Amino acid sequence: MRPSASGPAASDGEDGADSTPLLPGARRAGAAPVCCSARYNLAILSFFGFFVLYALRVNLSVALVEMVDFNTTAADNRTSKECAEHSSLVKVPHNQTGKRYPWDAETQGWILGAFFYGYIITQIPGGYFASKIGGKLLLGYGILGTSLFTLLTPIAANLGAVPLIVLRALEGLGEGVTFPAMHAMWSSWAPPLERSKLLSISYAGAQLGTVISLPLSGIICYYMNWTYVFYFFGILGIFWFILWTWRVSDTPEMHKTISSYEKDYIASSLKSQLSSQKSVPWIPILKSLPLWAIVVAHFSYNWTFYTLLTLLPTYMKEILRFDVQENGFLSALPYFGSWLCMILSGQAADSLRAKWNFSTLCVRISFTLVGMIGPAVFLVAAGFIGCDYSLAVAFLTISTTLGGLCSSGFSINHLDIAPSYAGILLGITNTFATIPGMVGPIIAKSLTPDDTIREWQTVFYIAAAINVFGAIFFTLFAKGEVQTWAVGDHHGHRN
Repeated sequence: MRPSASGPAASDGEDGADSTPLLPGARRAGAAPVCCSARYNLAILSFFGFFVLYALRVNLSVALVEMVDFNTTAADNRTSKECAEHSSLVKVPHNQTGKRYPWDAETQGWILGAFFYGYIITQIPGGYFASKIGGKLLLGYGILGTSLFTLLTPIAANLGAVPLIVLRALEGLGEGVTFPAMHAMWSSWAPPLERSKLLSISYAGAQLGTVISLPLSGIICYYMNWTYVFYFFGILGIFWFILWTWRVSDTPEMHKTISSYEKDYIASSLKSQLSSQKSVPWIPILKSLPLWAIVVAHFSYNWTFYTLLTLLPTYMKEILRFDVQENGFLSALPYFGSWLCMILSGQAADSLRAKWNFSTLCVRISFTLVGMIGPAVFLVAAGFIGCDYSLAVAFLTISTTLGGLCSSGFSINHLDIAPSYAGILLGITNTFATIPGMVGPIIAKSLTPDDTIREWQTVFYIAAAINVFGAIFFTLFAKGEVQTWAVGDHHGHRN
């Protein structure tokens, strides 16, 4: 059973509810086969692209432990004595040939945080240029540039902390264009009733990149030395770039091997959803309440995400006194759950829309509510389990796993409300959503001067409250249909 196609063509967000994922007049051909299709080829290659992207992002957090002189970090050690120490009976042989540097905790914080200062700058420009020149080369060169800078990391570290900080900021500049560029590509490639599954496959690579790079980086550091972490992932990024430029095109019309049936299917499904205007309607975009609903949800979700991504190892080590660095599986387990949830939620969301006649808005709100309030509940619960290490890992894993549902919620709502400007919209929302990565961990650190369980409860309370607020705001003001300013001319008339 397919959703009906009655109702207004596009909404300005002031009246009318979303009752269908497609606009009327957009006659759809029967769905083109999935096997060997160009659109799923794009999803798979972008999956590996974001795999590399997040591996390049998080590898330093593992390698930095081996880069810093132990005598320097010992002075900053604030391990809590509230919980009994977890220690391994079997000591792993450890290669310690890598050079070490006398960087204190503040310097390490600048090194890890420098990435975000570059990352936030290129979000909106990335979306704008992707809408003008296409996302293929912008995404490709963004990851290639990050890979090349990663290869230079050992050299920069030898030159000092400042050159390394600058290099990490440059890596952030390169990565900043990637998500807006990918969203811009999907605006031309993703049929509305396949958006959830295609985009969830694509962006799930980021979670799997975290899952694999954390333990793999630890293994490389232990058995070789930290420099090989950057060489391995840097070379991997270059190989991916070659494959990407060879097999991918910006639009179905430019693809050399796409079948005519698939091309017609994509074109017919997107008919009347894309604008022919050359200029960007900046004022209507910035005045759009549905966009700000995504901004608030994205900001709120990332507050929890970045707090856990950067400080979960610290919580495990300093409070529960278990060195997650020596157990890559446990450090990666929450992100494996999130990756699996993203893949499954994409399939479920599109099934609800195509087969069960759920409206786009209903699906986006439902997945966002569960994907933000669920993690908030388990995050608060994690603060009350005391020194029960197993339960702490379980609750934090469930929290991160449920967050994966948001990949079929607010995360792709940009394409629902303005396909033609999806890259720009993601650039705007991701600019705000990068701020938690810059200030969230700093605030959390200031709230835990003595590293006690009670102090960490406060950190979890704040993250949970922000998550709940974001979910409620999105529920109240989100839309699931193409907005008037996003089709036709800027006065709301369709072509």
